[in-house]
Amino acid sequence: MQPTQIHSVVANEFGQMNEYIMSQLKSDIPLIEQIGYYIISNGGKRLRPLLVLLSAKASSGLNEEQSTQAIQMATIIEFIHTSTLLHDDVVDESDMRRGKKTANEEWGNAPSVLVGDFLYSRAFQIMVEVGSMQCMSILSNTTNVIAEGEVQQLINCGDPDTTEESYLKVIQYKTAKLFEGAALCGSVIANASKEHQEALRLYGMYIGTAFQLIDDVMDYTSTAEEMGKSVGDDLAEGKPTLPLIFTMKHGSEDAIKRVRNAIETGGLEQLEAIISDVQGCGAIEYTEKQAQEQADLAISAIQCLPNSEYKDTLISLAHASVKRRA
Repeated sequence: MQPTQIHSVVANEFGQMNEYIMSQLKSDIPLIEQIGYYIISNGGKRLRPLLVLLSAKASSGLNEEQSTQAIQMATIIEFIHTSTLLHDDVVDESDMRRGKKTANEEWGNAPSVLVGDFLYSRAFQIMVEVGSMQCMSILSNTTNVIAEGEVQQLINCGDPDTTEESYLKVIQYKTAKLFEGAALCGSVIANASKEHQEALRLYGMYIGTAFQLIDDVMDYTSTAEEMGKSVGDDLAEGKPTLPLIFTMKHGSEDAIKRVRNAIETGGLEQLEAIISDVQGCGAIEYTEKQAQEQADLAISAIQCLPNSEYKDTLISLAHASVKRRA
């Protein structure tokens, strides 16, 4: 199933969500609208809000009120995600995202951080309108865990002795947690059974982990045009991702020295050699295998859901998450 087909089963709700997103960016402060429109309109697959809609639909038929709440919840997830991107780009000193200048490159760090705060707080305003205490509890916990993951990643930066377990914990906190929250909140809005809520929570966690693992593979296998960011960004930031951790365990002595030094210094002087090291020692295949295992677990988790085109699409999304190259 192609990406456009994955969106097609909830095309009506997805279109309404995009309209609602734009309506919620309005502010009396022009700079907020300007940066908000820039980052929200700047490409992106909207996978996390899509997951809200698919999970809600896969759980049961939605009445009109639930459909509206699902659209609002999808917007909340997109705003939380976008606020983390704005803050991440400042922390990482990134200058490109999705093939365009980052907001901090275009307007500076301070406006980017503050507009990120605006989107985050607007998300909680909408949450109050939805009126689900369970979703509010889920997302307050989600955002707290994401923040912990960001701090742990910062601690790991520049540390070549970061373990695979520590790395996986970071991506489960920093990336997978919002996928998990999106899927779970979709099922809550639909008044799904506890069994189905847990199934979709697990699905979100697994697919989010798979998604990030493939992101880390792409840093050493894709071009800047394909990724929409500079090749070697993670290495430049001294991030010990799984391909690098594997290379430091199984690469040649020279490869190990090169990777350790690059992580410690955040240098790209030997980027081409390190890409060759990573590709030549089995690190890519190992990381892809881990991603595939996560995708398989995601598919297994939702076998209890009733058969429907939405369940089929969730399965297709899991497959697509490990086959993508952008």
